[in-house]
Amino acid sequence: MRLLVRFIGFLFATASLVALAGAAAVGFFAWKYSRDLPDYEQLAKYEPPIMTRLHANDGRLIAEYAHERRLFVPIQSVPKRLIHAFTSAEDKNFYEHGGLDFTGIARAAFSNFQNQGRRPQGASTITQQVAKNFLLTNKQDYERKIKEALLSLRIEQTYSKDRILELYLNEIYFGLGAYGVGAAALVYFDKSVSELTLAQSAYLAALPKAPNNYHPFRFPERAIERRNWVIDRMVENGDATPEEGAAAKKEPLDVNPRPTGNQLPASEYFNEEVRRVLYERYGEKGLYEGGLSVRTTLDPELQVLARKSLNAGLVRFDESRGWRGPVREIDPKGDWGAALADVPAYGDIKPWRLAVVLDAGSSEATIGLQPGRERSGGVSRERVTGRITLEGMRWAKWAKGPDRGRAVKTASQILNPGDVVYVEPTSEGSSDYRLRQVPEISGGLVAMDPFTGRVLALAGGFSYDESQFNRATQALRQPGSSFKPFIYAAALDNGYTPSSVVLDGPIEIDQGAGIGVWRPENYGKKFYGPQTLRFGIEKSRNVMTVRLSQDMGMPLISEYAHRFGVMDDLPPYLSMALGAGETTVLKMTAAYSMFANGGKRITPTVIDRIQDRTGKTVFRHDDRQCEGCTATAWAHQDEPTLVDGREQVLDPMTAYQITSMLEGVVLRGTATGVKAVGKPIAGKTGTTNDYKDAWFVGFSPDLVVGVYVGYDKPRTMGEGETGGEVAAPVFTDFMKTALADKPATPFRVPPGIKLIRINPSNGMRASAGDGKVILEAFKPGTAPPDSYSIIGQASPTDRPQSVTPDQDRALRSGTGGLY
Repeated sequence: MRLLVRFIGFLFATASLVALAGAAAVGFFAWKYSRDLPDYEQLAKYEPPIMTRLHANDGRLIAEYAHERRLFVPIQSVPKRLIHAFTSAEDKNFYEHGGLDFTGIARAAFSNFQNQGRRPQGASTITQQVAKNFLLTNKQDYERKIKEALLSLRIEQTYSKDRILELYLNEIYFGLGAYGVGAAALVYFDKSVSELTLAQSAYLAALPKAPNNYHPFRFPERAIERRNWVIDRMVENGDATPEEGAAAKKEPLDVNPRPTGNQLPASEYFNEEVRRVLYERYGEKGLYEGGLSVRTTLDPELQVLARKSLNAGLVRFDESRGWRGPVREIDPKGDWGAALADVPAYGDIKPWRLAVVLDAGSSEATIGLQPGRERSGGVSRERVTGRITLEGMRWAKWAKGPDRGRAVKTASQILNPGDVVYVEPTSEGSSDYRLRQVPEISGGLVAMDPFTGRVLALAGGFSYDESQFNRATQALRQPGSSFKPFIYAAALDNGYTPSSVVLDGPIEIDQGAGIGVWRPENYGKKFYGPQTLRFGIEKSRNVMTVRLSQDMGMPLISEYAHRFGVMDDLPPYLSMALGAGETTVLKMTAAYSMFANGGKRITPTVIDRIQDRTGKTVFRHDDRQCEGCTATAWAHQDEPTLVDGREQVLDPMTAYQITSMLEGVVLRGTATGVKAVGKPIAGKTGTTNDYKDAWFVGFSPDLVVGVYVGYDKPRTMGEGETGGEVAAPVFTDFMKTALADKPATPFRVPPGIKLIRINPSNGMRASAGDGKVILEAFKPGTAPPDSYSIIGQASPTDRPQSVTPDQDRALRSGTGGLY
């Protein structure tokens, strides 16, 4: 008995020594590895990289920018069912353990002992994964595991379970470029976390273990198996009923990946302009990781319309030049689908698509359409064919060679088997197609709110995939005659009236030694004698504009160009009066906005408001001060007042006079085709030397639109291709739809303006015998003259200084010797 007692004592002492040694060893390792543990307190300040999101002016998402596609979702916004899915899949005892799940560790150890030779089963808790993901590396060794365990214990002592789970759910990678559960719900199912079903929640919870292994398209069976395993665990843990679990397991994965980048077709150029502004303001880190929420000025419907109108105009012009040939040639025999799939296609010009000509006969060509990409990443094996009828290629007259301009009579004249071409269906679902070609010519369009400078739509070219160069904001081009309104505005601001008369006759200007004599000419090389300022701008008379500029002095015109933001430093040469300087469509549209809004300065913007990741507004374009906006409720107080401190760059009466004259450009001048809009429109055409650039900038009372068309490397568009012929139709197409449901609102007449009936041929007050008369706008203290002086007479001795109505009739009949 005594021997037994001694033996038991020995065993106890030995066990005590072993326990003591074990405790000492644990304490030693804990002390050793805790000395250089990362600072876990930094988790309290954790701000994960969050994507920046752009929204249209109606709140619609239009683009996202991120290195890691992530949305931060507070734990309070995560549904309980989604939380249960993750705890069931990753850590069912999460709310019970203190950082380490010893039961799970024992279970994993026993399983690994039974399944030696297989991949070891882990027992990491969610807390341990937070410690590893945030504070440690992925290195697989015992030292990292010890540090991970120590950090997990300390994290559990410092932070609540909800905070730990919040960190975990917003950090983990889900595949398909999605980081965090918020982005994963959007990427996989195009839903917010609150909209996820049981089956969808279970699938997301299944992904963090190995996203690539459970890829929805590469390994769908494996993905469903893993999802169903999570559903079973949820039922087992009481987080779902057996009936709910059974129903969820029957559901397909139903993954429909949300596209990255641009979310609104046709907005690529606009979005890139916003991205550039954000990058300049916040840098790369702020843009791609700052979680900015940006409310842009974009009107989605107008943006789609802008892209459609500009592209239709570019295609219309390009097709009038004839067919240039196929994109590429491939062998149409054998597996033409695979060969065609390798030909790069522009993805932003749908419904256009690439096709290969399989056969070309007399009345039609048989084509094979480029296969689409399957969601798994492969090429579709389906081979779809169609035909291009002769009518669908009627426009494709010969562009080169001895047959240039000759109409196509058979399909085989221009198409050969193996030609890769763009085609467009004649109607949705049709197997008949039109032949298309990407235009060589390009252009830009800007639509703007004239009272705020908000850019409502912006098109910078035919295809962003083809060229990221933005012709609306980056292309510096000569505006031609569309610059003239600023000269006439300077005149009306400085003592001239719309009835002032300028000589439209030959002029020679000595430009100094070594330069020679400049003889400006009118379009059409005709002269009309003495004419009013209104006539000069309506008919875009170059010589009249030069004489008017000479009379005022170019320094004044340079100052007005700077005042309107068209050109910062316009050289004071008379040739600049005809639009020889360079500017952009955006600047011209903003400048015309100041005519439309009564002369108030506006700053063009593509951004209304920017909020940081916390929702705090860090930028607002509208910086007007609101007096009386402090009250939280209405108590019969006066309405608050918005203080408009914007600079008045032009007299409101001058702004209306110019608007009225530009309305005459549409009614009687160089842009009569714009009358097809059917609403009050004012605007001005512009064409540069050798027909290299075509412009039209115009406006209704509440919308300003600028259009430019030309080649990226300037060259002539052809004889007669003016702003009225090339750019104005694009403007007209846009405005007809944009204003279709708007009332025909006349331009607003400012107080003080007098509208007087005049004879437009001489600017004098209309008399009973006059034929055509118009209402002309005059400022207080001015009126139609009883006689007029001619600006630009060669000499005061051989021309009458003052012209009476009788003398005017003689001058215009040719008897006065003026011509």
